[in-house]
Amino acid sequence: MQITDFTEEQLHRYARHIVMPEVGGTGQVKLLNARVLAIGAGGLGAPLLMYLAAAGVGTLGVVDNDHVELSNLQRQIIHTTDRVGVDKTESAARAIAELNPDVKVICHQERFEHHNALDIISGYDIVCDGSDNFPTRYLVNDACFLAGKPLISAAMMRFDGQLTTFRAHEGEGHACYRCLFPEMPPEGLVPSCSEAGIFGAIAGVMGTLQTAEVLKEILGIGQRLDGTLLIYDALGAEVRRVSYTKDPDCALCGSQPSITDLSHHAQFAKTKQS
Repeated sequence: MQITDFTEEQLHRYARHIVMPEVGGTGQVKLLNARVLAIGAGGLGAPLLMYLAAAGVGTLGVVDNDHVELSNLQRQIIHTTDRVGVDKTESAARAIAELNPDVKVICHQERFEHHNALDIISGYDIVCDGSDNFPTRYLVNDACFLAGKPLISAAMMRFDGQLTTFRAHEGEGHACYRCLFPEMPPEGLVPSCSEAGIFGAIAGVMGTLQTAEVLKEILGIGQRLDGTLLIYDALGAEVRRVSYTKDPDCALCGSQPSITDLSHHAQFAKTKQS
């Protein structure tokens, strides 16, 4: 059902949006009718989901097969101490329900893999990648391109974060993740957050910036990050913007693609299991 009229409670809840000319009542309706998928309910997904829910994004999907651990709580603010051991999707759904009952949460308590990727993202307008490993990042990128979905991707490590938007499915001039990073780094070259650490507040900064880009996409306002990599350096208190372009030889979105489905991810998964 499409939301066209506000209840009295909604008028109060979203008053600070509705008063803004760039949002207004029409924009708030767009938010309430939007469907956004978050890959991961961890450091990035936590602030992302909380602010999307606060903004009134009507349907939020959450993909995660993990459960809440005590070490998560230093940065994953959607979870609480009393929910240690609970599935992260369920924990996130509880927090969102407490914050905003307008929001419908769809829990995908499973890994995002080649065999379910397209089915999962098919029901959403925008996909947000907050995963913590390269195989998933490449899979999310490939699935979004093949399904024609905009992808807002964030990543972080230690004191640094990066953010960009991919809309390669729109054709000429639009790049994908593989245009920016053609090859997956060798296993072990880039340490995980558990090995290198993460400054907790970085998750809040990057997840909130990611949310702002999602809301802009839904509302059709402002400048997209498509073609621009935003890099945040907390220690230097600096934000830099680096431009990138579509790779005409990209294996996924180039003129002669070698990737036309997700079968190559199936082979990777098979290799990892063996």
